[in-house]
Amino acid sequence: MREVLTELLAVRARGGAAAMATVVRTWRSAPRPAGASMLVTDADEAVGSVSGGCVEGALFDLGQEVLADGQPRFETYGVSDDDAFAVGLTCGGILEVFVERVDGDSWPELAGIRSSIDAEEPVAVATVVAGADHVGRHLVVRKDRSEGSLGTQRLDDTVREDAIGMLESGTTGFLHYGPEGERLGDGLDVFVQSFAPKPQMFVFGAIDFSAALVRVGKLLGFKVTVVDARPVFATPKRFPDADEVVVDWPNRWLSGQEVDSRTVIAVLTHDPKFDVPAITAALATNAGYIGAMGSRRTHEDRLIRLKEAGLTDDQLSRVHSPIGLDLGARTPEETAISIAAEIIQSRWGGTGMRLTTTDGPIHPGAPR
Repeated sequence: MREVLTELLAVRARGGAAAMATVVRTWRSAPRPAGASMLVTDADEAVGSVSGGCVEGALFDLGQEVLADGQPRFETYGVSDDDAFAVGLTCGGILEVFVERVDGDSWPELAGIRSSIDAEEPVAVATVVAGADHVGRHLVVRKDRSEGSLGTQRLDDTVREDAIGMLESGTTGFLHYGPEGERLGDGLDVFVQSFAPKPQMFVFGAIDFSAALVRVGKLLGFKVTVVDARPVFATPKRFPDADEVVVDWPNRWLSGQEVDSRTVIAVLTHDPKFDVPAITAALATNAGYIGAMGSRRTHEDRLIRLKEAGLTDDQLSRVHSPIGLDLGARTPEETAISIAAEIIQSRWGGTGMRLTTTDGPIHPGAPR
């Protein structure tokens, strides 16, 4: 929804209507993730994308039907369907898409959702996409309150609790309940889309490799902070793309930050007086990725120092060092791509090998 929200609010502001198609579940090599949205407006405009061009034509027609009769639709597109190749979904993936009408009488919470997203306040939107009379109902969940209703108080309470957990981990996904919110029940499907603040990337060390990683980190959607104790190097002028440049010892600064499982910490100092305390502090957090730059010789020397500082082999196994995937990188920019590739691999569980040498699904694992 995020990418079409501005246009959706503009349509409502002029008193118009739009059909919003949202990917709620995917399998295999689906081109867009759950949460991707497309609008079909009453002015016959299409905004956004759910498949990178594969099924947009079919959804445009379906959106016009929803605009006309106001009835939500739940559709599946995939190569196992007779219509899959007709609409162009030849990538081998499967998409489940929920289409609903949005106008001036529906979704009064939309403006509040936009305000929360702009203010980087975590907010989740739960939508009933299948289940008798509840279909199309919404519940907007924040950590301390909720708006709207899915139909019953018991259902609202159950979904709110589950949605808060998903929001804390930045997870978007599909939940199943009984008609009244029974967790072990069936028959009611709820799609929860989380709008969490951007994940954080902490880059320790104000060097040229850091500047390149900042640019790549921004491209990947991170909020990037550069930290170095040397004021002559840690300046906004040297890192214009960073969200923040901090002059402080990285370990001391890190002790005052909120770190979650989406946080990336890249220690690029390769200087013992900086990186040993920085890595020690990083390992005391639940950061999802911790990497440290340096040659293999530097890495071996660093391990000795870290063990002398009291860290165990199990703790040190969390550190990606030498940092990055083996791409043969030489320049700061190439090295930044190498590091980014390892961050992505760590997040999604890829092999890091060339796809031409692997078989099976390109996107293995549970449906996303």
